[in-house]
Amino acid sequence: MIAPAAESEGLGLERSAAFRCIRLSVHSSLQAVGLTATVSTRLARHGISTNLLTGAYHDRLLVPEGDAQRALRVHEERSSEAGE
Repeated sequence: MIAPAAESEGLGLERSAAFRCIRLSVHSSLQAVGLTATVSTRLARHGISTNLLTGAYHDRLLVPEGDAQRALRVHEERSSEAGE
């Protein structure tokens, strides 16, 4: 289950890990091939694990809380290289 920490704690649920959410500023089709692979491979090269949540008009990365700033820098570097 993905939920804000305060909400899950309020329900008495134990949190297994803390993650930060990074919103991607691209519009992608749910049928597009490669976005997940490109993003996760790039972060993996920097030793950052990620889970992607994708939707028709939004894509989000969940990264370990301690890696969030580094993941954001890696993503921003990629965006500037791509001219986004």
